[in-house]
Amino acid sequence: MAKRDYYDVLGVQRTSGADELKKAYRKLALQFHPDKNPDDKGAEEKFKEVSEAYDVLSDAKKRQMYDQFGHAASGAGGFGGGGGYEYNSGGFQDLFNDVFGDFFGGQRGGRSRDPRKQRGADLRYTLTVSFEDAGVGCEKQISFMRNRSCTTCKGSGSKSGETPTPCVQCGGAGEVRFQQGFFAVSRPCPQCHGEGTVIKNPCNTCRGARVVQTPTKLAVSVPAGVNTGQRLKLKSEGDEGPQGGPPGDLYVVIQLAQHVLFERQDDEIMCEVPLSYSEAALGTEISVPTLNGQVSLKIPHGTPSGKTFRVKGKGFPHLGGYGAGDLFVRVVVDVPASLNSEQKDLLKKLETATQETPMKKEYKEKIRSLKKTP
Repeated sequence: MAKRDYYDVLGVQRTSGADELKKAYRKLALQFHPDKNPDDKGAEEKFKEVSEAYDVLSDAKKRQMYDQFGHAASGAGGFGGGGGYEYNSGGFQDLFNDVFGDFFGGQRGGRSRDPRKQRGADLRYTLTVSFEDAGVGCEKQISFMRNRSCTTCKGSGSKSGETPTPCVQCGGAGEVRFQQGFFAVSRPCPQCHGEGTVIKNPCNTCRGARVVQTPTKLAVSVPAGVNTGQRLKLKSEGDEGPQGGPPGDLYVVIQLAQHVLFERQDDEIMCEVPLSYSEAALGTEISVPTLNGQVSLKIPHGTPSGKTFRVKGKGFPHLGGYGAGDLFVRVVVDVPASLNSEQKDLLKKLETATQETPMKKEYKEKIRSLKKTP
């Protein structure tokens, strides 16, 4: 049966570039992959067809020969042997990994790293910081547990003086290969768990783990302006990798403690300050707390309850930048819940002597306008 045009097989134009070819092949290969269609011979043949087409068109030299001579190029030394595309597990694994390598951690054909030099795990530590400390910056001591190389066996996992033996099952490679459909698949060796060696006489301290949990104390520098959820990265302060692998990192996650007066919105600070009726009516000067001391705030006479005053530059510093947010002070007139007879008499006299307030006057005008509305 005559072969289909390779461009038709992939569903692309003859002018398509490398990225478009790869995208088309990726879609079709996933659709017809034998592992996804184990009982469908048609899918298997389709998978071979799209793989053959991509193998040719993704190679500049092969594609040039194909564009000039078509499928006849396979018999003129253009690509493949006498029958065009030759399938073999090793060659195709390179092709498959080239297109799908980013799906599998970026590994391209075969082993890309030594399993005995694995990087240690990253660690997370939640650090609670007060408003005041977050406002000015501070240094905190933290204590935690992390894996460190066993000093008894010097990280070998074996009793002192003994050397781990190569794993018989994987021959010290740390992985085993087996056939799965069309592919030779590599997996960590189940015997040595990817280490490549087997410990016959484990160390009494680490029990063969090569690392032990070690209490650790560190000084953490907290910059001014940090907020809840932000992370500080301490490079190489995580778990050590087994058999001398590089250590992971430590991530210190900031948790801002609640404050008795302040609330935070980004770099702004909000707070409420109570005023007596006479202070609001006559005006006064009050002392307002900030992150680094007190400031004086003038309250003009006739200040209504709920009015907000802005104190510039008394919020949180801008993290990694210049300047700071503002402090917003909301005053609340504190109306007493109970009065003695003398206080009541004084307030009654004040009510008699006080002219009608502007707000009450405006309110009455609105009521009168409602009555006139038909």
